[in-house]
Formats: sequence, C-alpha cells, structure tokens
Amino acid sequence: MAAHASRKVVYAAVTGSSAMLSEAIHSIVDTGNQLLILWGLSRASRPAGQQYPFGYGMELYFWTFVVAILLFALGAGLSLYEGILKIINPHPVVDMTVNYIVLGLAFLFQAGAWYVALREFRKSKGRLGYIAAVRRSKDPSIFTVLFEDTAAMLGLIAAFAGLAATDLLDMPVFDGIASVTIGVILALTAGWLAYECKGLLIGEAAGPGVVAGIRTVIENQDGIGRVNELLTMHFGPDDVLLNVSLDFADALSSAQVETTVSSLEQRIKSEYPEITRVFIEAQSWFGHQQGEHNAASDDAPA
Repeated sequence: MAAHASRKVVYAAVTGSSAMLSEAIHSIVDTGNQLLILWGLSRASRPAGQQYPFGYGMELYFWTFVVAILLFALGAGLSLYEGILKIINPHPVVDMTVNYIVLGLAFLFQAGAWYVALREFRKSKGRLGYIAAVRRSKDPSIFTVLFEDTAAMLGLIAAFAGLAATDLLDMPVFDGIASVTIGVILALTAGWLAYECKGLLIGEAAGPGVVAGIRTVIENQDGIGRVNELLTMHFGPDDVLLNVSLDFADALSSAQVETTVSSLEQRIKSEYPEITRVFIEAQSWFGHQQGEHNAASDDAPA
C-alpha cells in the first residue's frame, strides 16, 4: 500500500493531475489507518488491571474513531482543497498514458483487496443484509476495512473517469472535478464510519437476539419470579458486560439463591461466550419499581 502511494505521488507530480494526487493522499491515509487499526487491536487485547478492571477492549473503538477523523480531515479535506484549486485554475495534464496505466494497475490491486475484505465480511454477517450487518456489528476492524476498500475503488473509478474526460474533451477542469468527487466519497465514508463508532464508544448493548436469549435462559431457571431489569454493554467485539436485577421466589433460602445465581452465570456464559462478566442483583419487583420511581423523581427538573 505504501509503495502504491509513493508511486502515485511521483506520477501526480510528473503529470500535474489533481485526481492522481488525491488518490495518492487517499492511499497514504489508508496506510496510516490500517496501522492504527492494528495498533487498536493490539491495545485492546491487553488483560484487565486494577486501573481498568473491565479491560481495554474499547480502545479498538477509540482508534477506529481516530481513523474516521483522519479520513475526513486529511483524505477528504486535502482532496477537496486540491480539486477546488484545479477547478479555479485549470492546467493541462500530461502523459495521460502513464495515468491510465497507474490507475489501471491500482484498480486491479485494490479489487483484490476489496474482494478479500468483502469475503471476510460475508462470513461474519450471516443472513443479515449488508447495512443491517454493519449496524449490528460490534467489530469495527471488519467493516472499517470494507468501507475503506470500497471508497478506494470508487475513488479510482472517479479518477479514471475524470482523467478520461480531461483527455477526450481537452478540459482540465474535469481533473479537478474528479478530485472533488474523491473528497466527497472520503467525507461520506468517514461520516458513516464515525456514526457507527459513536454507539460503540458510548456503550452499545448486545444484539437483540443475544438479549432475548439471555432473558429466556433466566426465565427458564427455577426459582426466578421475575426479571426486573436486564442491561448489557459491549466493552469489545467479544467482551460483553451483563447486569441483571432479579426477583427470586420468596420460598428460596439465601443458600438456594446463591446456588441459583451460580447456575445462571454458568449457563449464560456457556450459551453466550461473549458474555464475559455477569452481575446479578437480588431485588423484589416492588423494590425495583420504587427505586426506578425515585430515580425518575430525582432526575425531574425542579
């Protein structure tokens, strides 16, 4: 990737193409972003400690958000700037054959990378549609690569189309338009990526299927009168915190409650390995409702 970026920079300087320069900027940003994702994966895998008792899994979400910022600020910003300058002050593009060859080879290499990313994403999405799978995914390292590779493919197509129009119509302004188009593609990609990461950074719940399954496991457990509240939160793609408030049957002794809690924890973790921490609170339904009412009253404006 770095070698492709270097060649694009050189050919952009030689030919005077804004679209080629935008593609070079895009390749450079992509290289940096991939390194950041790898860094995020490495940081997120560290074991929990006293300062961070729930681990470092959310670092992956943070560094993915940084990728979105860089994609927008550097990739989109510089491409738009270069394109607008070319539109205002168009100048000829030379050595079109070189541009066609470089973009054609880049498209072939990028198509291979895009196919690999698509294949991996298909494995993880199951029967869900692509958009639904992205919305449900808790692993940004998978869809970020697909986002960036798709943006790279569209950017190469835009660059080729702009240069072809410049060549056929002898109007260098189309080279600038292609650069602006690449900037818009990167801006939209960065915006969508940032939006998807926002929920994960805030603390997104487990998928509806997982939550419903956990509720079923609990309700089928002997000795449970009612599920007062069930809360989940992702600390990483495969690291979910579960908090449950349960109203146990009045006839249970304290020892039986302890046994039931241990049994529930084992069953939940066995059926849903992504649930790494389980906290179960014993509370009457009336007590829970009273607590919710008091909390709502405290939050109400005076």
